[in-house]
Amino acid sequence: MGIDARTLRAWRQNGLFGKANVYGWAENKGRTESIIGSWFAKGDGRRDRTVLATKVYGNMAADGDAWPNHDKLSALNIRRAVEASLKRLGTDYIDVYQFHHIDRATPFEEVWQAVDVLIQQGKVLYAGSSNFPGYKIAQANETAARRGSVGLVSEQCLYNLYERRAEMEVIPAAQEYGLGVIPWSPLHGGLLGGVLKKEAQGKRRTEGRAAATLADPANRAKFQAYEDLLDKHGLEPGETALAWLLTRPGVTGPIVGPRTPEQLTSALRALELELSEELLSGLDEIFPGPGPSPEAFAW
Repeated sequence: MGIDARTLRAWRQNGLFGKANVYGWAENKGRTESIIGSWFAKGDGRRDRTVLATKVYGNMAADGDAWPNHDKLSALNIRRAVEASLKRLGTDYIDVYQFHHIDRATPFEEVWQAVDVLIQQGKVLYAGSSNFPGYKIAQANETAARRGSVGLVSEQCLYNLYERRAEMEVIPAAQEYGLGVIPWSPLHGGLLGGVLKKEAQGKRRTEGRAAATLADPANRAKFQAYEDLLDKHGLEPGETALAWLLTRPGVTGPIVGPRTPEQLTSALRALELELSEELLSGLDEIFPGPGPSPEAFAW
């Protein structure tokens, strides 16, 4: 069923771009795919050296009104959406075509029928999921197995030091079915990137979800303990949070979204960072995981 995490990890050496057809949002939906397409158009073999992943599910209707088959995972929407993404991306194939969310109204038999056609046409190489619960990963791949289809090869999920619920069901399901795990928001909106120190230095103002999280004194104390621990070890918070993910079973590599060249350089340093057992234990004390399933909730 699919390709294993080792293979997906090897892809990372060539660079992976993760997009979705709706990224850009509102009147700019599709804009980020178009940016990548413009970059590919410069040639120099860059498309061949890139693993390209994009997603389908969101409403792409120009007026924002979703009629049937304007969104989600019907066979018709998948067919229309992939053609539109290929045009924006300026390429004739997508390496990993990901389902952005589960579609409770469309059976997986229909989803795989559409994807199998795209694979046969060479427009899609593999399919992946994003934000799927563990039981849907199992359902998707069991349905694919009955059809003789490849099934899911990756799951892109919310997973980081602070948000570890994926360890209960999602990651075990991914490991069982041979999916590579690609965590998104590895710094949890910047909270794991030294936010308190930056806040004190006037370099960052927390707002939105980050501000709401830090408004809880217990959460603020956890992030303070986290930054203090890394100061003790002489490590940068953001790099450590990324390096921690690379130590986790089943994880292929996190999706990062650097805004500056310096942030990209910092993220790449995480690949060479080795975390001691003492540090890993300290991180677990501050941000404990939920524990294995079902023991975490049953015993």
